[in-house]
Order: sequence, then C-alpha cells, then structure tokens
Amino acid sequence: MDYVLTLKKKDKDEVIPALMKDFGYKSVMQVPKLEKIVLNQGIGQAVADKKLIDTAQEELSLIAGQHAVQTLSKKDISNFKLRKKMPIGTRVTLRHDRMYEFLERLINVALPRIRDFKGLNTKMDGHGNYTMGITEQIIFSEIDIDKINRIMGLEITFVTSARTDEECLALLKEFGIPFKKQ
Repeated sequence: MDYVLTLKKKDKDEVIPALMKDFGYKSVMQVPKLEKIVLNQGIGQAVADKKLIDTAQEELSLIAGQHAVQTLSKKDISNFKLRKKMPIGTRVTLRHDRMYEFLERLINVALPRIRDFKGLNTKMDGHGNYTMGITEQIIFSEIDIDKINRIMGLEITFVTSARTDEECLALLKEFGIPFKKQ
C-alpha cells in the first residue's frame, strides 16, 4: 500500500467539501487549491562574503527537502557594490507531495518553535496569494543550531488558485495555518 500524505488526504476529504459548502461552489473544479509553495531568501551580505550564499543554499535545501537555486542580480547598483548577475539570494519552489510534506512540517513543527508566537498576519496580496516572513531559519528542525554561522530569515509564499483574498484565507485556515484572531 502506498503512503498518502496527511495534508493531501485532508485536502481531498475535508478542505474541498468545507470550501464548497462555505462559498457555494457547484463543482469541485471551482474550489481554490494550493498550487505551490515558494521559499525565498535574500542575502544582501553575499556581495561581500561569497561563502554566505553557499551556506544559505545548503540550509534552504535542507529545509525544503529539494535543491535550492541561487538568484542573480538583474542590474548594477554601484551604491551597494552590486554587479549584474552576482548571486544575491536563494529560492526553491515546492509542488505536489513535497509541498504538502513541507506544509505539514511548517504547521506542526516549525511554527510552534517561534518564540512568543500569537499567530500569523492575515494580510494577503490582493490576488489570492499569501506571503509570510520568518526571521530565523533555526525554527526548522532540519537546521543544526551548532553549525550555523549567521541567523537569516526567509519568505514563504503560498500560491493558490483563489481569485480573492477571502477564498485564499479560508483555504489556508482549512489546512490548519494558525492566523491571528481578528
């Protein structure tokens, strides 16, 4: 028997029927779904220290469970000593099973490890997507605290097929993402 991820099963059995009831969708195909999760880490100090980008790439790969790629600058900015095509960040896009597996680890393991955590902000982007910022990468259990040399933050973007912010918020709440009470 094949292993089915908990959140993938929850999506099919609980999230879709709940959203169909709440928003009055007539077809399962109308229900918004989580399309991908993008992890992004901007490292401005990488201009001065080239090793920083490599360690950030390794750490993001550990967190995501998938190889992270370096992002390059698009133009020259002399005030920041930045040249075109210099590595200035890392990112990774998760889809399908890896996306559900990461989301489960984020909800059940990483977010409870944040100090004084009272819930996430409910501010959406206006197009049915949600981006949250994490200030310390050490909340993820994959990172060995003894081996890190600098605490860095990252952004996690949830890209959904929702047309409105209200639909996106309802979808993410159904998955169990802890938002602040309004």
